[in-house]
Amino acid sequence: MTAPPERIALPRIMGHRGVAALAPENTLAGLRSAARLGLSWVEFDVMLTRDAVPVLFHDKTLRRTTGRPGRMAETDYAAVKDLDAGAWFHPDFAGAGVPSLEQAVEVLLAEGLRPNVEIKPTPGRDVETVERAVPLLRALWPADRPPPLLSSYSVMSVAAARALAPDWPRALVVDTVPADWRARLEALGCACFHIHHLRGREKLVREIHRAGCAVSCFTVNRKRRAQALLDRGVDCLITDDPGPLEVALQEA
Repeated sequence: MTAPPERIALPRIMGHRGVAALAPENTLAGLRSAARLGLSWVEFDVMLTRDAVPVLFHDKTLRRTTGRPGRMAETDYAAVKDLDAGAWFHPDFAGAGVPSLEQAVEVLLAEGLRPNVEIKPTPGRDVETVERAVPLLRALWPADRPPPLLSSYSVMSVAAARALAPDWPRALVVDTVPADWRARLEALGCACFHIHHLRGREKLVREIHRAGCAVSCFTVNRKRRAQALLDRGVDCLITDDPGPLEVALQEA
């Protein structure tokens, strides 16, 4: 039996897709907004274009955040980089593009942000997405800074991340907690477990801690829910809007 992973020190509040309630998700503007709010950590999604360029994006299709038809996996980066991913959110953000992972790292380093990089593979690209994104991250990320957290819903992606960056922390993401969650976390060498906020029961949080993992809950946007999860021992609240959660922390 392998030793449990070393516990990672997570922030109490982490921005979700940047700060998705206050700036367009998965954009450089969102990362900068998180930094202006004083956040130290930020989560964002990484997937591949057709020609295998890692970009910050969540959906399989382009329409919701860019207004364009088509799928990310079928669109080359040369076309993706010119899309407007900000106007849908608010006219003030018109022109905010779909950033490459390389562009995002530049902003993260300039703003002093530590990332939770969620690998979001399109079907059949679980390993390829990691093979493109993680070596790029390792080449760009300074050795004297705490490393990114690599996370995914995909067990295959987390396993690939372990193979390519065994010294970087990993997290499995789930909406519904599987019965064999302990075995999965151990097999993947996870430092933390990201669970839907509705699954954050006190008994489960204690059991995850006993397994040697930190617990993050997503996506927590209400003060009362935040207070309940903090009372149950949840380590990190991933949120679109830090404001209500900061009030909960102060009151706690």
